[in-house]
Amino acid sequence: MIVLDYSVVRDHPQYRDLDGDDLRDLSKANLDEQAHVFAATVLRSRSNRAVLERLSGLDIPPWQLTAGCLFQTVWNVASGYGDLSTGIRDHDLFFFESGDLSYEAEDRVLRRCVQACEGLDVELEPRNEARVHLWYEAKFGKKIRPYRDLEDAIRSFAATCCCVGLHLDSGGKLTVTAPFGFEDLFNLVLRPNPEGVAPRAVYETKTDRWRQIWPSLTKLPWNENA
Repeated sequence: MIVLDYSVVRDHPQYRDLDGDDLRDLSKANLDEQAHVFAATVLRSRSNRAVLERLSGLDIPPWQLTAGCLFQTVWNVASGYGDLSTGIRDHDLFFFESGDLSYEAEDRVLRRCVQACEGLDVELEPRNEARVHLWYEAKFGKKIRPYRDLEDAIRSFAATCCCVGLHLDSGGKLTVTAPFGFEDLFNLVLRPNPEGVAPRAVYETKTDRWRQIWPSLTKLPWNENA
C-alpha cells in the first residue's frame, strides 16, 4: 500500500492531461510514481472523487473503493474517451468486518454507505468481503477460503489489472492498493490472475464484454495449469 496526499494528487497539473501513450511510457516507472499517476487518473472522474469524499468521514469498518470504477476509468483515459464513465456499471465498495458475518450486519453498513452517497447518480455496491466465502459457491459453483483482509479480497479479481483499490480518510490521506502493480493496467493488458478465485467462465465472460467497449485491450489466454 502507498499513502498519498489526496489534495495534492487530485489537483496536480502534471498528471491532468495524460493519455494512453503517456500511461504506456509510465508502465516501467517506479511504483511510487505509478501510484501517483494511477490515483490522479482515477480522480479525473467526478463520481470517483465524490464517492471517496462522501465516504471519507463515515464511521464504518475498513473499506476501499475498487474494481471497475477505477481500472475502467484508466481504460477510458487511455482510450481517449471523453466520457470517463463509459462502460462503468457501478462503484464497488469493499469493506471488511469479520466480527459479525450476518447478512443483517452487512446490510446495516450497506445502507449507511448508500445513504452517504445519495444524490451522486452512481450505483454503489458495498459488500462485506469477510463473508463472501459464505455465498460464493452457490453463485459461482466454486468453494473459496475466507479472505484474510481487504487486500486479500482485492488481489482475488479475475485479471491482474483489476486488482486496485483506494481509501480516503478524514485527514486527507489517500491509500492506494495494487498488489500486482500497474504495468498491465497502463498497457491495457488483460492477464488471468494466478491468485484469483474466479473460474474461467467468469474471466472469459468479463474480458469478452470489456473488449467490446475497449477494443484496444489485449486479452491473454487462460492458463489451466496456473
